[in-house]
Amino acid sequence: MTIDVYYDYCLNKKGVTEHFPFDEDTLVFKVGGKMFALSSLQEWENGTPSANLKCDPEWALELRGQYDDIQPGYHMSKIHWNTIKINGSVPDVFVKELIDHSYDLVFKSLTKKQQQEIAES
Repeated sequence: MTIDVYYDYCLNKKGVTEHFPFDEDTLVFKVGGKMFALSSLQEWENGTPSANLKCDPEWALELRGQYDDIQPGYHMSKIHWNTIKINGSVPDVFVKELIDHSYDLVFKSLTKKQQQEIAES
């Protein structure tokens, strides 16, 4: 997966905005003002890309057991976030499913009003 594919996939989801709240390196995607994906641009340039994605806690543990390239979220809550090494043992199509899962978890945590505003935008 290239940075362009990752970027476009995240940004093209309904109601998503991009931010750099921490520094000029960490690209954060949000829906309804809440993070669902973040990644270091420097890691992409260095050829070692990864993404932090929100995940259901039970599934997060299961995924970590199945894939060496899925680890507890780096600098995040280890319960709710995973760090996925891109272009490793996790197929690109599954990385996209994990992005979808993260987006859905965050979207469902928004108020009904926020969900409706995003759906109608």
